[in-house]
Amino acid sequence: MSRPTASVRPDPHAEITALILADLETGVRPWTRPWTTQGAVSRPLRHDGQSYHGVNVLTLWVRAARCGYARPVWMTFRQALALGGAVRKGEKGAPVVYAAPISLADDSDDQPEARRGGSFLKRYTVFNLDQIEGLDDRYPPPVRPDVVERIDHAERYFAATGADVRAGGDTACYRPDADAVHMPAFEAFQDPEAFYAVLAHELVHWTGHPSRLDRDLTLGRFGDEAYAREELVAELGAAFVCADLGLTLEPRPDHAAYIASWLRVLRNDTRFIVAAAAHAERAAKFLAEKQPPP
Repeated sequence: MSRPTASVRPDPHAEITALILADLETGVRPWTRPWTTQGAVSRPLRHDGQSYHGVNVLTLWVRAARCGYARPVWMTFRQALALGGAVRKGEKGAPVVYAAPISLADDSDDQPEARRGGSFLKRYTVFNLDQIEGLDDRYPPPVRPDVVERIDHAERYFAATGADVRAGGDTACYRPDADAVHMPAFEAFQDPEAFYAVLAHELVHWTGHPSRLDRDLTLGRFGDEAYAREELVAELGAAFVCADLGLTLEPRPDHAAYIASWLRVLRNDTRFIVAAAAHAERAAKFLAEKQPPP
């Protein structure tokens, strides 16, 4: 049997972008609404408790929200069987991807990425725990703690970054010239999680300073492409950080204006959502590495 040609082979970048665009076009940021209907906020988790990373976080959050899945755990058909469970008949899985290296045996005409980066995205299918029978005893549902006033573990996390965070005023922003984050007073926010979500967003910008991850922070005007790209990185990074801290990432008041600019970028570049998620993952990792050992 002949191999499929490049024209019929699925393009993971295009599939992922289409999935995100479908939500953005309805005014929904898939990374800001709750992605579980019970228990603690979380990144999607593998069968062994390890977190998914990068763009897979977004695609699994979207699928969980659309299908109403309440559990954060995902696994392959074979992993479910090995653990003593079984995927229910008729269930449809969700695609996830990983970067696979190009081998000499690969046909570079089918994989043009070979000439640029030496790897390409490969996909496989996973199922949510809500689609699997026989594993409830192994994966009890998490309990979401009550949120009261300042949240101690979040306070310690953000303090450990060492960022210059200045309180006061009515604007939240990162100023590269002063290398400082400006935040309104804690009491100005509608609830503690809103404060930490905005602080996470600004600290992702802070990671882009030349002395840290060295992203392009010459943002230009609101709504232009460079601005939209960095703001998307900051939004996704904040979503990852808040998920790691068990906090809900709440929509910002400038919700609609940002969505319009992101739609323009994503429609013109099907690869950017994967790149933005990778930048966001690096920012979240940079902040996590500032934490003291447990």
